Amino acid sequence: MTATLPSTAPVQRLDRKLVAIGAVVVLGAIMSIVDATAVNVATRTLAEDFGASITTVQWVLTGYMLGLAGVIPVTGWATERFGARRVWIAALLLFLAGSLLAGAAWSMPSLIAFRVVQGIGGGMIIPVAQTILAQAAGPERMGRVMGFIGMPMLLGSVAGPVAGGLIISTAGWRWIFFANLPLGVIAIVAALRLLPRSPSRPTRLDVRGLLLLCTGVTAFVYGTTEAGRPGALDAPRTWAILGAAAVLIGLYVLHARNRQALIDISLFRNRAFTAAAVTNVVVAVALFGVLVLLPLYWQIVRGHGPLATGLLLVPQAAGAAVAMPLAGRLTDRLGAGVVVPTGIVLGLLGTAAYTQIHAATSPVLLAAALFVIGLGLGATIMPSMAAAYQALPGPLIPRATSAINTLQRMGASVGTTALAVILQHEITVRSPRLAGSALAPLPDEARLQVAPLLATAFSHAFWIALVIGAIAIVPALLLPRK
Repeated sequence: MTATLPSTAPVQRLDRKLVAIGAVVVLGAIMSIVDATAVNVATRTLAEDFGASITTVQWVLTGYMLGLAGVIPVTGWATERFGARRVWIAALLLFLAGSLLAGAAWSMPSLIAFRVVQGIGGGMIIPVAQTILAQAAGPERMGRVMGFIGMPMLLGSVAGPVAGGLIISTAGWRWIFFANLPLGVIAIVAALRLLPRSPSRPTRLDVRGLLLLCTGVTAFVYGTTEAGRPGALDAPRTWAILGAAAVLIGLYVLHARNRQALIDISLFRNRAFTAAAVTNVVVAVALFGVLVLLPLYWQIVRGHGPLATGLLLVPQAAGAAVAMPLAGRLTDRLGAGVVVPTGIVLGLLGTAAYTQIHAATSPVLLAAALFVIGLGLGATIMPSMAAAYQALPGPLIPRATSAINTLQRMGASVGTTALAVILQHEITVRSPRLAGSALAPLPDEARLQVAPLLATAFSHAFWIALVIGAIAIVPALLLPRK
């Protein structure tokens, strides 16, 4: 008698239509993310051109983030009401209008206002793109298609500063915004031809929930942004903003308990969805915290400019590019409960190397560690998001996308602020004369004198990032295994 081997269902292939849909939404996602990060290297140029202080210019970045954070909770409702295809094209048009106006800005207040418009459009692009891909793929191909949208999210943080530095040095800062226009037109034309028409249904807008949650999330992101500035934690105003944000979000949770609200909190009764959401939040805290520390180390301790810093961060993107396709395929075969914990361990191994940095650590060693971090990220964020979508029926995906992206945005704000505050504290303890100063590159002579102390401060901050990342293993182990 012969034994019968257990069989597994074949994994569905990615057909040409699905690949085309992925290519279209990725074009829009890359454009919005690269633009957001490219502007980061233009702050000093903007200050000189408009005769404004660095504090005022920071609102060019903050305004974008507030617009982005405030609109994410409403994307789920808008997608249900008008259809994902229409909302995605409208978001892209709004982003392009903001880009055109920002490039033509005549004053700092006008630039800040147009960046808010850009942020509102940009804030809808990625969540709606995730919805389009998730609904087109189905649960059997979810892990692989999430890699479509995950790649620009990880690559954009690296490509943006490089692109921004090149554009500023050759064509001027206005072309950071104008460069979006031809790419955006191509994306819209492609969307009209290739994106499927998605169903829409009359859905009542939860106005009270909109006011509570969008205002609360915006206040939270603004409060955490302010908290990251030197001395801001001692200001009652900062805690008042964060307190108001907590009250508004708490009132939203009470409001949403027994009704179909803007974000359906009953989604969190699903264990797999909750595990995926918590994993995403904790990883976002650690990831964005590390993304704050890495460029600052190369600029403050090693004295590199924005363009060189961007190039030094390329190994992370390379690691993610290697890991994402494999991680997506393994997620569809084995489940996120196998892939994501492995990715977290890889990320922790790479981060551990940065806890040992000093003022003259070998760039080759740091590049290798950064590549390992990239491998970990490529096997973590999108597979955990795929697990969240696989756990839900298709009609719930728009609201689930809003929920996860809102939490991810809040986690990113916490990580950015927490690691910036910790780093500033560590620098102050070791070099009191730098107390209260912004985390900005120092003149070469001053930098060489304090570089060893600064490197130690960065080492301690990376230890905190390592601990935060390790916490993500707990919810990751609760993710489903196929």
